[in-house]
Amino acid sequence: MAKETGHGEEAVLVGTAGDGREETAGAALEELKELAVSAGARVAAVLLRRSQRPDPAFFLGPGKIEELRQLVWEHQADLVIFDDELTPVQAGNLEELLATKIVDRTGLILDIFAQRAQTREAKLQVEKAQLEYLFPRLSGKGKALSRLGGGIGTRGPGETKLETDRRKLRQRMAIVNSRLKKVRAQRHLQRIPREKKAWPLLALVGYTSAGKSTLFRALTGTEVEVSERLFSTLDPALRRVVLPNRQEVFLVDTVGFIRKLPHQLVEAFRATLEEASHADLLLHVVNLAAPHVDEE
Repeated sequence: MAKETGHGEEAVLVGTAGDGREETAGAALEELKELAVSAGARVAAVLLRRSQRPDPAFFLGPGKIEELRQLVWEHQADLVIFDDELTPVQAGNLEELLATKIVDRTGLILDIFAQRAQTREAKLQVEKAQLEYLFPRLSGKGKALSRLGGGIGTRGPGETKLETDRRKLRQRMAIVNSRLKKVRAQRHLQRIPREKKAWPLLALVGYTSAGKSTLFRALTGTEVEVSERLFSTLDPALRRVVLPNRQEVFLVDTVGFIRKLPHQLVEAFRATLEEASHADLLLHVVNLAAPHVDEE
């Protein structure tokens, strides 16, 4: 296949044909390609596996492992990206067998969030999610992680190298959790003046890259980032809007959703998602041109 647009590491993607339907598998693969390119990878090849019980040691069966080995060798791939979450044992075994970096779906999405995080709050939330994801994996692949260079799956917010020492990582988790408690307390205090105004709160929600930020900018005139990149919005933007009937409301733009969103991110971004949970009205933004609009 032709290589996909990207500017960094050469990647082989491994997808799963969910319910066996080609159109469903195709949509999942397109999304995985978008995620990989958003992380900075160049998609060199794709391997599709049938939906079946994963091998406990390698995730893939012997035949697919051999196919994957050939693709890695043929394209001199820097990493293999799986559209499923791997156990620490599976990831470690594959890394050793293929002699290349292995990144699963959760690690890939966390890496994208780490690159997109700009504010102190977003960086703390991403780091919390990364630490919770990494900690149970250190026993299975700590040595492998320490051998890796930079790039996808190894960087924290601000391009910092992820910690691989369990003791230091536990200490860092305590610090991040403490700082996030303060962030959540600050968000609560910030809501009090808004609530006193008694203006309705409208929240834009929907799939990532569905057009939420474009609509937000059109309605508010605010110069928020509008991009086709996945997860370009990590921090909620809130502005006052006057409706045609003179009703004043608050409008908030929220982080987008995606299939199989890692539970670590849902928990870590609780402070951000609270804006939507306190909304009086959720405006679901859908891209009608999307090939699988019903899923969005």
